[in-house]
Amino acid sequence: MGIPYVGIMRILVRIIVIGFLFAVFAPSSSFAKTVFPFQPGEKLIFQLKWLFIPAGEATLEVLPMETIDGRPSYHFRLTARSNGFVDRFYKVRDRIDAITDATMAHTLDYKKSQQEGRTRREVTVDFNWKQQTARYTNFGNTLPPISVLPGTFDPLSAVYHVRCLDMKAGLEILRPISDGKKCVMGRVTVSGRERIRVGGRNFDTFLLLPELKHVGGVFEKSENARIKIWITADAYRIPVRVKSRVKIGSFTGELVFAEGIGGRYP
Repeated sequence: MGIPYVGIMRILVRIIVIGFLFAVFAPSSSFAKTVFPFQPGEKLIFQLKWLFIPAGEATLEVLPMETIDGRPSYHFRLTARSNGFVDRFYKVRDRIDAITDATMAHTLDYKKSQQEGRTRREVTVDFNWKQQTARYTNFGNTLPPISVLPGTFDPLSAVYHVRCLDMKAGLEILRPISDGKKCVMGRVTVSGRERIRVGGRNFDTFLLLPELKHVGGVFEKSENARIKIWITADAYRIPVRVKSRVKIGSFTGELVFAEGIGGRYP
């Protein structure tokens, strides 16, 4: 095939999940819980590339508010899909749904529908905050519950939580995160501010550098592997670029479309 599309698309999906959603946390006391930079109707679309080759796209959405146990709750969704050309080698159709309480204090529910080549998963993670546990189920096979720390988020909700934070160069951010199989303490450093160009527009951004010690696979095997995330330095904290470096090359996701943020953005 020339280009190892199977490995590339698997890594691209991991980069989107890890880059946009993993290890970006902070104490819940660090932002005003009644004012958030996102709202239902927001939609962000990112183009995924290996080197300079388009390989697929990912979409982040804030869906209409839901009512859980009589209380309003946020519903977030991530979808990732390979493009038509890559589909012939390694078809990717992933969807992740996460629900948090309206104060963004912790996750209430997490679901993942995964199709990556021959891999299929239908995952649900039930968070029980009275018992402070999370229980993982895949295609009806339920694992024993694990303990979770107060304020734990799932990987998807974390990206929306971080957008509520006040950023500054040198800030080190911590937050517990769980996918239902384990609960880890994520860590990210705010490297500083950078002005970058994405989609023909200049953005004033903060550069975030997540710690990767809890990430395996190609990241663990690649010397000096790293992920960089750029989020806008305005009130919206929009992720506009995520980039990784691993042993088989450079992978990038860039914002190409946005709506529901006081108009189209960019």
